[in-house]
Amino acid sequence: MSTLTFEQARACVLEKVRAACSLPAVEGVTLAHAPGRILAEPILADRDLPPVSRSVRDGFAVRAADLPGDLFIVGEVRAGESFAADVQPGQAVEIMTGAPMPLGTDAVVMIEHVTVAGDRVNIPRALVYGENVSPAASQARAGEILREPGKRIDFADVALLASVGRARVLVYARPTVALLATGDEIVPVTHTPLAFQVRNSNVESLAAQVTRAGAIPQILPVAPDLYAATRELVEHGLRFDMLLLSGGVSAGKYDLVETVFADLGAQFFFDRVLIMPGQPLVFGRARDKFFFGLPGNPASTMVTFEIFARAAVELLCGLREPVLPFVWTRLARELHQKTGLTRFLPACLSPDGSTVDALPWQGSGDIPTLARANAFLVTDPDRESWTAGDWMRVLMK
Repeated sequence: MSTLTFEQARACVLEKVRAACSLPAVEGVTLAHAPGRILAEPILADRDLPPVSRSVRDGFAVRAADLPGDLFIVGEVRAGESFAADVQPGQAVEIMTGAPMPLGTDAVVMIEHVTVAGDRVNIPRALVYGENVSPAASQARAGEILREPGKRIDFADVALLASVGRARVLVYARPTVALLATGDEIVPVTHTPLAFQVRNSNVESLAAQVTRAGAIPQILPVAPDLYAATRELVEHGLRFDMLLLSGGVSAGKYDLVETVFADLGAQFFFDRVLIMPGQPLVFGRARDKFFFGLPGNPASTMVTFEIFARAAVELLCGLREPVLPFVWTRLARELHQKTGLTRFLPACLSPDGSTVDALPWQGSGDIPTLARANAFLVTDPDRESWTAGDWMRVLMK
């Protein structure tokens, strides 16, 4: 297998999973359970939006042709009601934000721009036709598709669904992803580890990442550094929709993951990527299920899931276009590196997003620094140094 760049490896994941997976089953959920799920049906406007022309300001509904000038106030209209009469030339109706435009009016002057004296309103400025008015059907026509399937539902989508009368919506069923940590050094989270042991934090962080991606995590028992036990657990994990392993993918004597998969007849797509952390990374397919052998160091596990495995999980969830949440901002201080690898460095993005600063850290096992970081600074593999103020790509955490 060849060693791939970051971009090549991600493209490989997207290509292989897209080509092989079919859309999940469909189920209905209420709006309360819709956020984060993947939409499985088109959402249509059930009527024109808005159904009538509405004011977008508090003020007076008028005829633009009458301005500037003094107009006679003939009434008031609030949101939730309509004005019964036609408005004639030289007349105005006091109107509230969201109220329907009275017949005969075509613009709204803001309350701040007028002077009211008894039943007269003085408007010293001209208005253009349609000013401060949201026209009928300007947002959507009845029957228009407002949202296509394959999109993750967010809070704005929930508002959209409610606005078109959808108390329930069809979404794709969530796949189940098996999580398998490997290594004799791993003990349960509730145990007190010896000096040469570590608690099983990787599957817990992976479970959180899998859940955030939209799938259901299933944590398996730890695989010891024994061939038979590892193979048994791998075979069990392949019964789920996807299998994620942590550890056992390097070149050590007891790194058994690739051997087990090879003996199961797996197809390997790559086993090394030019990134840091996370160079030893296995992606393949066995028994019609995709699997990732993620490196065992915590930062390597977290980063490689986010930039590779997350996209595969999202495709299995029915998401049409998985994307990485990259932003660009300026570097807070100078940075130097050896070329050849795309590096994902724990970093802090400033509260206003104007700068990013790489955090000092002790390598890919430094969980406290990972927890403090709110982003990963992403370097160009062909560049050696940056100065403060240079633009940098940042992966949001």
